[in-house]
Amino acid sequence: MVDRSDRTRDPGLLEELLTVRRGTAFWHRAVQTLDDGELDAPSLLEGWTRRHLIAHVGYNARAIGRLVLWAETDEEHPMYASPEERAREIDLGATLPARALRHLNHHAAVSLDVEWRDTPEELWSYRVKTAQGRLVPLRETVWMRTREVWLHAVDLDNGARVADIPEHVLERLLGDIVGVWAGRGTDQGLTIQVEGRADLGVPAEGTNGPDEATTKATVRGDLPAVVSWASGRGGARLTEGAEVVPPRWI
Repeated sequence: MVDRSDRTRDPGLLEELLTVRRGTAFWHRAVQTLDDGELDAPSLLEGWTRRHLIAHVGYNARAIGRLVLWAETDEEHPMYASPEERAREIDLGATLPARALRHLNHHAAVSLDVEWRDTPEELWSYRVKTAQGRLVPLRETVWMRTREVWLHAVDLDNGARVADIPEHVLERLLGDIVGVWAGRGTDQGLTIQVEGRADLGVPAEGTNGPDEATTKATVRGDLPAVVSWASGRGGARLTEGAEVVPPRWI
């Protein structure tokens, strides 16, 4: 009998792998509810049809698979040859016949999952380079893919909602986003308040009380609403600050 279990025994990593697999199933259900004629409709991402989005998610799985190969062989295998090549690949993928596009989406995800499953424990700490040039442990690729599948299911615009994403994924997403903003210094004067979650968000500037805080804009809402806004997917569900344009994330 073939052993189909993950080689890692790290409980935290096993939980992350479970989350990305659930997200992948969530993404695939969203794709499967679309008939072939609906693939040509716009996605929620400006300039991309659903075809572009599905091609992107499929090729993203292949790109992350190249990082796994990098760790396994100790030979550099970049996610993409260049940003231009990545864009060309997506544009070409969007022209595939519907059946071929669905095949790409499904089999690239299956292949990546198998590659993760077979990764030896010691390789998860091997450092690889993301498309943005960050050096990260291979384990980070699980989170990179998690973001892709959960958020892009919403971007298909056929019923999936940010509120359907697990709370712990939303928490990490918000932490990632505000961390990027802080690193770039683009969050100056911005206050983000997550209703019912004093541990999340971005406080007003200043450390000696509200009189010394320099707040240019305040955004408030529940966690799904704030993540939707912060990730550039609209602030319609915010209770305050829907008109505020979020800084760029990725």
